[in-house]
Amino acid sequence: MAMWVVVIVIVCMAVVLWLVFGINWRSMRNYERRHNSLQARMMEEETESLRQLLFSERDSQRVEERFRPLAVLLTKHGRPAVSTSEQEIITTGRRKQELLIRDIMDAKESIHMEYFHFGIDSGSRQIRSLLMQKAEQGVKVRFINENIANFPIPSTYFHRMRRSGVEVVNFTNTGLSLLRFLISLSYRDHRKIVVIDGRIGYTGGMNINNHYFYQWRDTHLRLTGDAVASLQYAFLDTWFAAGGRLQQPLVSLFPMLNDSVESSGALTQITPDDPTSPEPLLQSAYEWVLDHAREYVWLQSPYLAPPDSLLQAMRGAVARGVEVRIMFPEECDTKIMRPINESYYADFLNAGVRLFSRSGEFIHSKTIIADDYLSCVGTTNLDYRSFGIDFEINTFFYDRDVAMRQKRIFEDELPRCRELTEEDLSRTSFFRRLWQMIMRRLTPIV
Repeated sequence: MAMWVVVIVIVCMAVVLWLVFGINWRSMRNYERRHNSLQARMMEEETESLRQLLFSERDSQRVEERFRPLAVLLTKHGRPAVSTSEQEIITTGRRKQELLIRDIMDAKESIHMEYFHFGIDSGSRQIRSLLMQKAEQGVKVRFINENIANFPIPSTYFHRMRRSGVEVVNFTNTGLSLLRFLISLSYRDHRKIVVIDGRIGYTGGMNINNHYFYQWRDTHLRLTGDAVASLQYAFLDTWFAAGGRLQQPLVSLFPMLNDSVESSGALTQITPDDPTSPEPLLQSAYEWVLDHAREYVWLQSPYLAPPDSLLQAMRGAVARGVEVRIMFPEECDTKIMRPINESYYADFLNAGVRLFSRSGEFIHSKTIIADDYLSCVGTTNLDYRSFGIDFEINTFFYDRDVAMRQKRIFEDELPRCRELTEEDLSRTSFFRRLWQMIMRRLTPIV
């Protein structure tokens, strides 16, 4: 009898794990079903000027010709390339905190916020207090809570926000049937988005807590101009999909429609990706960049567990004479990820990729620079979860000035880095390699 109980328990656990991690939901049907709430509102309220703002590809013609196919690819299930008025590349948490506090305090109409992690430490509580204060003043504050990733935070923390007038919706609906809940359990809203008064946008790698504000090294963006409309659209898409409501007219959230002067700065393409998309859009974009770069592709990522096709794209780029570099932290923030990262070092080196291990504070940046023209700041790690499971959002720039700024940031980090070699790997003990191999098998679920 005891043996049968063990067998039944194992079978039940296997079924649960398969439901959570084993189903590939990429299909046009699932994609359309997730996005149909916003699409329905758009069909009811869309004006010609709003359609032009969100969907016109007129600015895409300004993309350098050899990178134009990438812009077309990213427009397929994302937004087209548009102009920004200003783009600040933020590399310290204190700077982001300073700017964000100032912009929240100046908000007059609306504050939209969507974060993977929103903590309960001092820096997080400061932002939370400001959101509640602005809601009490009559500003429309809408907040998407990644309730599975933030499950240790007591529900009262968000109830107080609701009582002050902040509209809070949970990303994962825990009221679903058990089957549907298990199926959605693995998905995470890994995006970081703030849109203030429809005119100022933030996105990138930094969450809201003291790690990002005071301790870690990360890269984030503050944007103004037409690209903020694309961030606003991405937020609203998740807001409606999570069950959020909107009483005011949709068009009122896009105030740049009333501007007489169009922004004409760096070409910027906001690209959301999610596991219901018929194809892994951001993975395809990374592989496209590697397949078409001529001189170099430099990347930063805290986690290194890429799909085989991305490794193959790196191998092909190096074979064509393209220099591929990856910068990553010497120490990971979790004990699980360090051996997983280490298990891929040999794969990268065998592909000809140069690896730079950065010492000091944990570096959480997710960036790309290629050929002094294309650059990217986003939420996407070089791992299976980001490319296949999580809801992500990246910002691509087709602009030499922005690319050179990001290139200088990368180069300024190099003195803190040590380049890994095959000799370094040869000193790894047998038991350490065994542990790396075991942990690597967990890559799809961590």
